[in-house]
Amino acid sequence: MRSANLLNDFAFKYVFGEDCKEANDALKSLLTVFLERKVNHVVVKNSEMVKDYSKMKNSRLDLLVEFDDQTTVDLEMQLRQTKDHLPNRFNYYLARLHGSQDMEGKSYSQLKETIVMIFFNLIIVDDDEICSTFTMRKWSGIPFVKESEDRMKLMTIEMPKVDLNKPLEDMNEQEKMIYYFLNCHKGMDDSKIRMMVEKDVVIQMLEKRVETISDDRWKKIIEDFQKLHENEERIELQLELEEANKKVNQMNQEMKQMIQLILSNGMSLEYVSKSLSKSENEILDLMK
Repeated sequence: MRSANLLNDFAFKYVFGEDCKEANDALKSLLTVFLERKVNHVVVKNSEMVKDYSKMKNSRLDLLVEFDDQTTVDLEMQLRQTKDHLPNRFNYYLARLHGSQDMEGKSYSQLKETIVMIFFNLIIVDDDEICSTFTMRKWSGIPFVKESEDRMKLMTIEMPKVDLNKPLEDMNEQEKMIYYFLNCHKGMDDSKIRMMVEKDVVIQMLEKRVETISDDRWKKIIEDFQKLHENEERIELQLELEEANKKVNQMNQEMKQMIQLILSNGMSLEYVSKSLSKSENEILDLMK
């Protein structure tokens, strides 16, 4: 067993996003396997590691890459075991990323393709497809934009759908890579990984990248990961409290308007107090 685990989004970004040839080759292989199209050249747009944890709630993308034709792909490794607003979150990422293109003086036919690709460690869609692509469609299934012209896609890779007991020779390239993601921490102790490293060029490439993560480097990755997620949890809690306060203020405002209406119709403060099961002082404080 070893420390490194590719299900950690910081380790994922380190292996595929570092500014070096080995990481770039691994990234091209990853994209080729899951996009099912040859990727010859790709540039990582956010290769730097996270440093400012106080400003990371605003759409922190795990790995943002761009192809020669300016196709933009956001790669996300998602560890959560519950759906908790995840579909809304990645819809937001896709819309914001697609809308960030500079279209001044251009025709909308010149929009470049934008893809958000998420590796999920839970099942999102109730079917057997491991890899799914979502676009804008009518309820009946008719696409809003012609398939040949569709520039906005969301791809899901649901890793728990892979049969980990399937014989290696029966696995396709996507299943092999997912198997490696899920089990790379076992290293050569895992017989399937050992066989893949011996025979599969892509997995050999990934293994070389993972081997560069020393125990000290892994400790640093974990520390950064924990700091970031602690900050995200703090901000989410703060947003929830702000939302709760808004609801309380709205309820108080509605009650205030109701009391004003009752009093304007000649009812006494004593009557309002008994009706609302509140003291007269509480009602007077509410009316301030």
